[in-house]
Amino acid sequence: MPKKSINKKAKILSKLKREVEKCQLCPLSKNRTKVVFGAGLPTTKIMFISEAPGFWEDQKGLPFAGRAGQLLDELLASIGLKRKEIYIANVIKCRPPKNRKPTKKETEACLPYLKSQIEIVNPQKFILLGEIAFKVFFPRKKLNYFRGKWLQKGNKKFFATYHPAAGLRFPKIREILEKDFIKIKRLT
Repeated sequence: MPKKSINKKAKILSKLKREVEKCQLCPLSKNRTKVVFGAGLPTTKIMFISEAPGFWEDQKGLPFAGRAGQLLDELLASIGLKRKEIYIANVIKCRPPKNRKPTKKETEACLPYLKSQIEIVNPQKFILLGEIAFKVFFPRKKLNYFRGKWLQKGNKKFFATYHPAAGLRFPKIREILEKDFIKIKRLT
């Protein structure tokens, strides 16, 4: 992709980020340290979407800045990818208290920002990390039935798997994540 295109998309994303940093559409904005907008290559064809920021993400303003991020980096490396080659975004841009699941109202408030990020980056493949990210795109389906599979929606492909934080808590889920990332490699 030409550098000019990368710079243009980066500028548009930067403008959107400034808008998100001013957002007060839901109560989460009151207690955030930093907005966790997203990061990565704005011209990538692969976008990873996660649920919401945790403690370290809120402190640094970057997605996957804590232990789950270290596991994500390991999983990416295992299939020959680096963060700088993908784009990572969250459904929710502010940390829910005590890392609880985002409410429907919070998700709906942030969804236009995620949709704008998707429109700007225009990836062809999405890796959905966890139930919340999966439900944004497939609200009537259950992650457990579609985990580890590629799904087609329009001209985009979606792959659902568990969130890396679950892999830190449960060794069996970590094994599943490792296997799922091998499947991701086959189609990227």
